[in-house]
Amino acid sequence: MTSLLRHQMFKTYYKPLSALLLAAAGMSSITISYAATYSIDPTHANVRFAIDHFGTSTNTGGFYNLTGQLDYDPQAKTGNIALIIPMNTLVTGNTAFDIVLKSEDFFDIEKYPAAYFNSSKWYFSDDSSESEVVRVDGNLTLRGQTHPVTLIATKFNCYLSPILKGRVCGGDFTTTIDRTKWGISKYTLLGMTEKVDLNIQIEAAKQ
Repeated sequence: MTSLLRHQMFKTYYKPLSALLLAAAGMSSITISYAATYSIDPTHANVRFAIDHFGTSTNTGGFYNLTGQLDYDPQAKTGNIALIIPMNTLVTGNTAFDIVLKSEDFFDIEKYPAAYFNSSKWYFSDDSSESEVVRVDGNLTLRGQTHPVTLIATKFNCYLSPILKGRVCGGDFTTTIDRTKWGISKYTLLGMTEKVDLNIQIEAAKQ
């Protein structure tokens, strides 16, 4: 076999293979980025609260149909979230108790129909190989007063929603606040605790 013939055979059979290998190498270097802006899904966003009732039972309730925006970049380890909490969605399972909590003594929803949370800093896992959200600092505006709060992330994840047919990010957060900082001090002098546990659940769809 002449050297010319061998050269032609190499071009015929190995050049496509070389191109395929180069293409594969190029594809392997592509990094998928989920950095984007997401809209809060009201059907998967709520704030639930629990407060000790004079050392006996625990009163619970929640606010639903939250709206707002999430900005999230797991590669850069940055995030931002702005939540609007409609106070008239308050539900405890007891209509009479709902009316009491909506009154001036507690949330005063006629004067303050919405509460707001705006994050100021996100914290991620120290492991450089992970982008896990562990904590979110921010400010909670309630009854017209704004104070800092820290949310601890119990989980946070992104997935491809088969229903929305797009990427969704969200998670669960917890915190404990002192209600008197926001002017809700009813019954504290009688021994009812000022500490309120909050559980926040959010999901947001990519815009």
